[in-house]
Amino acid sequence: MEQLIINTLEEFEGFLGKEIGVSEWHQINQEQINKFADATLDFQWIHTDPERAAKETPFGCTIAHGYLTLSVLPYLWYQMVDFPSVKMMVNYGITDFKFGLPVKVNQKVRLRVDLEEIKNLRGIIRATMRARLEIEGEKKTAFDGKIIFLYHFE
Repeated sequence: MEQLIINTLEEFEGFLGKEIGVSEWHQINQEQINKFADATLDFQWIHTDPERAAKETPFGCTIAHGYLTLSVLPYLWYQMVDFPSVKMMVNYGITDFKFGLPVKVNQKVRLRVDLEEIKNLRGIIRATMRARLEIEGEKKTAFDGKIIFLYHFE
């Protein structure tokens, strides 16, 4: 996949109402799940105990934390697009967000993003995008919602 380069606000506005892109697939493994548990102090066994999860869950294995799947969003976003003329980008918000399917250990996910709104707030650009985390081989998404970033173009 080739990374999209957006140099100007006008180029960014050209994606209004359109898909910006789709990331590469990323596999979420048990090591990543365990590190997320360490970082967030969320050690619920459905995430961290493979033997128990295999026996006691309908998934037959551990699943990624919902917020872990959300936390890979920036990594996947920057695979898709680069903004060389942006001085700074700030995460501004998340809205209308729903978790659909859990991501089972070792499943692959990818991000799909559409630009829904772009607004110039006195030189700071507020972009609202629909973000969907697809799971390889599944019809339903891991999540679907709107992300809002603030961009400070040079």
